[in-house]
Amino acid sequence: MDWQSLLTEHWQVKLVCLTLIVAAYIDGKQLRVPNWITFPMILSGLLYHGWTAGWTGLEAALVGMAVGLLCLLPLYSIGGMGAGDVKLMAGIGAWLGASVTFAAFVVSTVVGAAMAIWMVVRRKSFAKHYANFWMILSEFAHVKNPRELSQIAAERKPQMLLLPYGIPICIGSIAYFLYTGMI
Repeated sequence: MDWQSLLTEHWQVKLVCLTLIVAAYIDGKQLRVPNWITFPMILSGLLYHGWTAGWTGLEAALVGMAVGLLCLLPLYSIGGMGAGDVKLMAGIGAWLGASVTFAAFVVSTVVGAAMAIWMVVRRKSFAKHYANFWMILSEFAHVKNPRELSQIAAERKPQMLLLPYGIPICIGSIAYFLYTGMI
């Protein structure tokens, strides 16, 4: 395989991977994924597919974006995740479609869970986080108002161990792309 085909074959996936790597790096340093990464990612995916495949392409990109949003929006709505992480998944959807986005989300969730467990074990704070886990589950069961859940989460946030979720999204998505032969 020559260099040109190496760069041009599956270029959309490679572009998404590069964007994910930059987002993960920034999220690891600043605990946020900035809009200057997510908005252009989403918009360019929608425009590219609309331009190259017309209304059908735009529709597929919009559905992919919606799947990306819906995967993480529930956690964001109750304060369990940042908006940048949600928009990052939407960007994956805008570029790569609904089924790829959902599969990447599933793998990212497994990676995120493993990272969270590793962080807790590394800091030797298992008992504290185990108790927090059960308290949060209890809140989900008893508090039905999402705004109230979000307020409770915001009050608890300063004492929580925060996971920059752009990192599991990056690792999980790229792992999925490699496993399926997309790159």
